[in-house]
Amino acid sequence: EGMALPQRLASPPEKICMDWQQRQRPGAGLFNLGNTCYVNVILQCLTYTPPLANYLLSSKHSQSCQQQGFCMMCTMEEHVRKVLCSSASAILPGAVLRDLKFIGEEFEYGRQENAYEFLRCTLSAMHRACLSGSSDLDVSSQKITIVHQIFGGFMKYTVTCLSCQAVVAFYKAFLDVSLDIRAASSLTTALENCVTPKQLDQKECFRCSKCKEKAAASKKTTVHRAPRVLTLCLERADQWTGTKISKFVEYPEYLDLRPYMSDTSGEPLLFSLYAIVVHSGDTCLEGHFLCYIKASNGLWYKVDDESVDNCDIHTVLGQQAYLLFYAR
Repeated sequence: EGMALPQRLASPPEKICMDWQQRQRPGAGLFNLGNTCYVNVILQCLTYTPPLANYLLSSKHSQSCQQQGFCMMCTMEEHVRKVLCSSASAILPGAVLRDLKFIGEEFEYGRQENAYEFLRCTLSAMHRACLSGSSDLDVSSQKITIVHQIFGGFMKYTVTCLSCQAVVAFYKAFLDVSLDIRAASSLTTALENCVTPKQLDQKECFRCSKCKEKAAASKKTTVHRAPRVLTLCLERADQWTGTKISKFVEYPEYLDLRPYMSDTSGEPLLFSLYAIVVHSGDTCLEGHFLCYIKASNGLWYKVDDESVDNCDIHTVLGQQAYLLFYAR
């Protein structure tokens, strides 16, 4: 369908189980060592991502890992097991904090950082760890790791020449989707805005291969292949002013992705909310991150650093969400 198919997998495709293999109460909270709340919320959201937790708890990666020194997958294996199996009410994510520079060189211990950037760098570090020793793989093959099997999807970009109506399509892999919420009061409106064709301005005008000249064009973005776990970022930093967009954006417990796909016909493509990250504070450069997670027992909890407290779905759906995690 226009995408280069992998010649070879980085590792055989895993049998991915979307349901928890074992059901239990929520695990430990995480101590904040001073401005480390952005680390804590992402570690908790990943810990309660069922297919990832199932894989990490199986120890499959560490049993065959040949990485010298720091390995993000081995670090995550150890962390998830510690959180879910600890009898303590809170633990220290020491290994992750110690190796922050290996996860993302921009992170500085003790400094307030952005949770979304930490998520992206963590997934990237896990992906690189899965590719250790596989440097000879072609570029398209390098997309197929357990990280991409869980979080990865493909976007389709369709550009139409407004002069001759010629159409060009290209595809791009993604691990998360960032959404403009300035003109949206709900997640579904933000997604509709995302897939609505937009006219390219003069700076972006493209050279049409049929007209053989620069022409006005429109561009449409759709989800071409849906991930198993859909991670959405509601952009709360206004790109023009830098100020925080603090409005409430409504989001559902169950999301049908079908209307935003390249192929909108067929069965609904249902996703269920299982974690959110909330930022409290007047500006994007300061404040505090906390999260809400759905544990393997099916109940929701508010997780604020070391404290883990029961809550209900109405509380979860009433938050000023920053990151949303949905599972198929």
